[in-house]
Amino acid sequence: MKTIALPSGEHVPALGMGTWMMGEDPARRADEIAALQHGIDLGMTLIDTAEMYGEGASETLIGEAIRGRRDQVFIVSKVYPHNAGRRSMPIACERSLERLGVDCLDLYLLHWSGSIPLDETVEAFERLRAAGKIRHWGVSNLDVRDMKALFTEPEGERCAVDQVLYNLSRRGIEWDLLPWCQARNMPVMAYSPLEQARLLRNREFASLAASRSVTAAQLALAWLLHQEGVIAIPKATGRGRVEENFGALDVVIDAELRAELDRIFPPPTRPSPLEMI
Repeated sequence: MKTIALPSGEHVPALGMGTWMMGEDPARRADEIAALQHGIDLGMTLIDTAEMYGEGASETLIGEAIRGRRDQVFIVSKVYPHNAGRRSMPIACERSLERLGVDCLDLYLLHWSGSIPLDETVEAFERLRAAGKIRHWGVSNLDVRDMKALFTEPEGERCAVDQVLYNLSRRGIEWDLLPWCQARNMPVMAYSPLEQARLLRNREFASLAASRSVTAAQLALAWLLHQEGVIAIPKATGRGRVEENFGALDVVIDAELRAELDRIFPPPTRPSPLEMI
């Protein structure tokens, strides 16, 4: 498993597992748990969730999947912006911990920026860290202007990750946010790395993948994994898809292939607003 270093020096898997919309359908519960457990077995031990996902249903599902295996996983969850205050965040964090069945989150993220000032959110994160409720904290869906503001706050430079929408068809962050984070050795966590499967339906891209004897999903993930300091968190609800995603680690992105990908999905030529799903 390729790993990525957090600013603290701790290494985490570059290929993890996302869980958006998982845990919401009882008929798929057993398959989803089996998929998560198989991913852990393969080494995809970073698991991303949020209190927003099914209003806690995803966290509950993960709690069941990791029971007895807490020391094998790196758990990431996210707090609603309206719960990111000095009084509300500890309550939200405790609810997430209870649903997950753990005593501490490895990484706790602000899901997106809201009305609560960043300095108060950072203070709340730091109090949770000091109390042993979280090990690291970070943010999600913050653009480069937001990140610069965050780094002016006391303890703001403790931010471990910015989780944003990033894939071959959404390359805007390469203009400013990605290099800004790379310069500070702070990973970018790419959500929706397959553009909710829309990338897989691009015929030219699928043909290119087939010419290299890999699937479109594997090529899309491999491209992300070859970016400096990028963590990819694809969702997989079945064992077969987990194994397919894991196969991306063996895909080599050479200069010729990179040029073809840049032709199909051109890099940005100007700044653009941060995209979100």
